[in-house]
Amino acid sequence: MLTEYIVEAMSQAQYKILEDGTYFGEIPGFQGVWGNADTLELCRRELQEVLEEWLVLKLWDNEDVPQLAGITLAKKSS
Repeated sequence: MLTEYIVEAMSQAQYKILEDGTYFGEIPGFQGVWGNADTLELCRRELQEVLEEWLVLKLWDNEDVPQLAGITLAKKSS
């Protein structure tokens, strides 16, 4: 389920080339999740790493994460 969520989130990523020639990527609805690198591939990798770290922190803190394509992630309560 987590892999499906990450794949869906990454499919919604938006990229642009900045004035300095580097690539910038972000995912709408995921505040603070962004990547910046010299190539598009490196930007994608960085963005995915940041997304994964963001998700771990959100779930650890029992905070909501956006629902994507019917996939809901939530920390189970004890």
